[in-house]
Amino acid sequence: MAQGLFKRVISESGANTAAFSVQRDPIENATEFAKMLNFDNIEDFYALENLYKTVPYEKLLAPSLIDRTDSTFLFSPCVERDLGEERFLDDDPINILKSGNYEKLPMLYGFAEMERLFRIPQFDKWKDRMNEKFSDFLPADLQFKDEIEKERVANEIKNFYFGKKSVGNDTVLSYIDYFSDVIFTYPILRSVKLQVESGNNKIFLYEYSFVDNNTPLVPHTNIRGANHCDQTFAVLDGSWIDTADNEDSLSEEFKESRAILRKIWLNFMITGNPNHADSKVPTWPPVDSDWSPHMSINKSLELKGSLLKKRVVFWEGIYNKYYRVPVAPSAPPPRKTEL
Repeated sequence: MAQGLFKRVISESGANTAAFSVQRDPIENATEFAKMLNFDNIEDFYALENLYKTVPYEKLLAPSLIDRTDSTFLFSPCVERDLGEERFLDDDPINILKSGNYEKLPMLYGFAEMERLFRIPQFDKWKDRMNEKFSDFLPADLQFKDEIEKERVANEIKNFYFGKKSVGNDTVLSYIDYFSDVIFTYPILRSVKLQVESGNNKIFLYEYSFVDNNTPLVPHTNIRGANHCDQTFAVLDGSWIDTADNEDSLSEEFKESRAILRKIWLNFMITGNPNHADSKVPTWPPVDSDWSPHMSINKSLELKGSLLKKRVVFWEGIYNKYYRVPVAPSAPPPRKTEL
C-alpha cells in the first residue's frame, strides 16, 4: 500500500515490533475500553459495535491510556481480517520483517539513552506496586501458560534489572532502563536485527546521549540523561511545550552538537547515507545483525560496537519463549433474529 511513497526513513519514537504498535487482540481491547466507559453489555458483539458507532467523541477521549502498566496505549493498528479487499496490515510485523517481502530502504534508526525518563511521573505511584507484583508491569506482547509461569518470568526480569534490591529511589536508573527497554530500545533493536537478517544493509544505528547543564537531573540522582525525542528536538528546535528554544539559553556545546546533527540528518535525507565530509563526523558504516556498529552521539561522535547487547540478548531469550502473536479480529457472530 505504501510502496513507492518513501525513498528513505528516519524512524522516530519506537518500532513496529513494540507492544504498543500492534493490538494483540482487537476485540479484547475494544471490550476492555468499553468497560472503562461503564458499558456492561460487552458479551453482545453488535451492542459493542453500536457503542463505538454512537458514543460521543468527548467520551471516547475521557479515559487516560498514557500510563497503562502493560506498555501499550490500548488502541493501535491491528492485523486485519481478510475480506478480499486491500489491507493495511495483513500479518504480524514480526512475520513481515522475517519474510523480507518488503522494500528495503535506507534507515537512520536509534533512540535516546534514557528513553523512559517519560515514566518518572509514575515512579512514586508505581514503585511499591512493582515490588508487590512485578508481573503487572510486563509488556502486553508476552503470554504464559499459567500464573505460576508468569510470576516466575516476572521475577527473572525484575532480578535482571534490580538484582536483590527493591524498586525504589536508589534504583531509579534501573526503573528507567526497564521501561526504556520494553517500550523502545529492545523493540527497535529487535526490528534492526530482523531487517538486517532479511537483507537490508542500509540501516545506520545510533544512540543519543548528549546532556549539558540545561538537562534536568534524574530524580534521586546526580545524573543527567537524554530523554525521549531529545535528538529530534535538537534537530528541529523544539521541546514538549511546543516552543522554540531560546538561543541565548543554549550552551555552546549544545549548539555545536546540534549543528553536526543537522548535517548528518540532512545528508541522510539527500543521499540515504549519514556520512559527511565534516571531519567531526567519523565514518559511519551500516549496522550488522549483532547491533554493531552504532554511532554514539554525545558532545562528540564516536563509533562504537554492539549497542546494549547484554540487555537485548536477555530480551531475545524472553521473547523467543513467550511472545504473544497478534491476531486479526474474528468474524462477527450471526445476528440474532426474533421469531
